[in-house]
Amino acid sequence: MHSVQSLTALSFVAMADDTSESDDDAAAPGLRKVIHVDMDAFYASVEQRDDPGLRGKPVAVGGDGPRGVLSTCSYEARKYGCRSAMPSITARRLCPDLIFRRPRFAVYTEISRQIRAIFRDYTPHVEPLSLDEAYLDVTEDLKGIGSATRIAELIRERIPAETGLTASAGVSYNKFLAKLASDQNKPDGLCVIRPGEGAAFVAALPVRRFFGIGPRGAEKMAALGIETGADLAARDITFLRDHFGSQADYLYRAARGIDLRRVKANRARKSLGAERTFDKDISSGSALREVLERIIAITWDRIESSATRGRTVTLKLKHADFSNLTRARSLAQPVADRAQFAALAHGLLDEVLPLAQPVRLLGLTLSHIDGEDEASPPQVGGDAQLSLL
Repeated sequence: MHSVQSLTALSFVAMADDTSESDDDAAAPGLRKVIHVDMDAFYASVEQRDDPGLRGKPVAVGGDGPRGVLSTCSYEARKYGCRSAMPSITARRLCPDLIFRRPRFAVYTEISRQIRAIFRDYTPHVEPLSLDEAYLDVTEDLKGIGSATRIAELIRERIPAETGLTASAGVSYNKFLAKLASDQNKPDGLCVIRPGEGAAFVAALPVRRFFGIGPRGAEKMAALGIETGADLAARDITFLRDHFGSQADYLYRAARGIDLRRVKANRARKSLGAERTFDKDISSGSALREVLERIIAITWDRIESSATRGRTVTLKLKHADFSNLTRARSLAQPVADRAQFAALAHGLLDEVLPLAQPVRLLGLTLSHIDGEDEASPPQVGGDAQLSLL
């Protein structure tokens, strides 16, 4: 377990993050006890668990064709420089012995349900971000344990015992810091950032570690002399607004370890979907219908897993020349069931058939989700977030 030593003069009532019992278990006014749990190389670890022959070997989950993309890869593969969202052809060049496996989303979803059930033994305040990570607010926990660190340890003990997988966790007094902490000691690690320690912890990090700052955002900052959290904190709000516009307020707070967002149980996502890039362009309507059926199954699985409903179904096609074509249908009421969702999806595809030119990608999303609310931190520097749906 890693614990950051306090390097500031700020005075806070400490959270109950020590495993020993103490009288400082109450969070200070305005502070929360937040845990971020992130499964280690989730999809790849599931494949290694289910196939013992893959253990200890470089494994990638994703398409192995010339247009394939890695959804994730094992830590053995990461030693070669492979990473999520990397083109498969690049990953294969870095690691010639890389073993590819197609995603099995039904399996991953079921394991995700098991893990969330563990979370809810300790708190009802669970905010999933994806199948493999979630925030937990344990300011008041169901078992009366009182220590956020102890709860994180118990969760990390139960996950391998009940699923055969490992998880890393970050513990802190807000979501931003807890997420940074969960990545600090991966894999199978724990990091605690206590009140008073957040600003110093953030100051030492490269800005690329901040959620919402992608490669191009980091490049833009580097051109302005901003490499670390300390560099960012040294810029005043006027400078940040001049160079980063609407993202300035987020950057100003993040550089100081400040995050006022609450953990919101069952927070609705703006959309849920899936897409597939083909190894070879498809021009046949029957072939597209077959692919669409698989995408419908994956998407509806995710919709049911997240317990959300939406009103708008959107079909996306990317042509061989990379131009996009979309068709959408909105209902007055949320889509009722899988049969209605499938009917809407196929109806949208029928509208664009026969194809004017071959298609390289087909995607499907459900949006206008009931209860949409808070936004994620903004993306800095115009970085497009690759959605591996």
